[in-house]
Amino acid sequence: TSSSLSPPPPPPAVTFFAGLLCGLTEAVAIVTPAEVCKIRMQSQYHSLMDPSRVNNVKYKNVVQTAMLVAKEEGVGALYKGVVPTMLRQGCNQAVNFTAYNWSKRRLLAYKKKNREEEMERAGRGTASSNGSKDDVTLDHWQSLMLGGLSGGMGPLVNNPLDVVKTRMQKQVIHPGKEPKYKSLMQSCITIAKDEGTPALWKGITPRLMRIMPGQAITFMTYEAVSTQMEKYGMFE
Repeated sequence: TSSSLSPPPPPPAVTFFAGLLCGLTEAVAIVTPAEVCKIRMQSQYHSLMDPSRVNNVKYKNVVQTAMLVAKEEGVGALYKGVVPTMLRQGCNQAVNFTAYNWSKRRLLAYKKKNREEEMERAGRGTASSNGSKDDVTLDHWQSLMLGGLSGGMGPLVNNPLDVVKTRMQKQVIHPGKEPKYKSLMQSCITIAKDEGTPALWKGITPRLMRIMPGQAITFMTYEAVSTQMEKYGMFE
């Protein structure tokens, strides 16, 4: 079975800017407010927490958390860390889609070359019964592997942005008190100075463990579904 369409992927520049715009859009529309609520809810639990307080936490669910943050700190607080979030998501999607489509293009070219060599050895009559030399697709396991590998490239590059974003979104700003993390560059410098430069890559392992399998499944499923939709002429 195969999981890719015959037409070649778009040029790298197209996939890079398309992925970049996708990442920027999702960062502003959904990701930043959701991340603020998630981090506030997660940070209120810790190993030394009194068990009697587990059911009496400040933040209980996403909607209640969003409303409470907006009430106490203003609606703008839901967009704390929006700049590093936009950079992270934009970089993630741009690198992810570009790496996947570049790898896909190279692998399809390699398979097409092998198909042509097989046709030359076997003769046109035999080769035509096995398909055209242009009928080259990726197998499911190939799109799975390419998706996983391309998905891991973004986090390796932009993990400092994720660390800064989390620090900025976690801190609660009190009136009259200057926050520790103010901007992207200032936060990077502060973290590197206080904890060392490797601290900017904290959490990279669990990020890769979450993102790589997710992207592998996403691209494999996308290729498989789009191939079947094309095969049966859906939405034409």
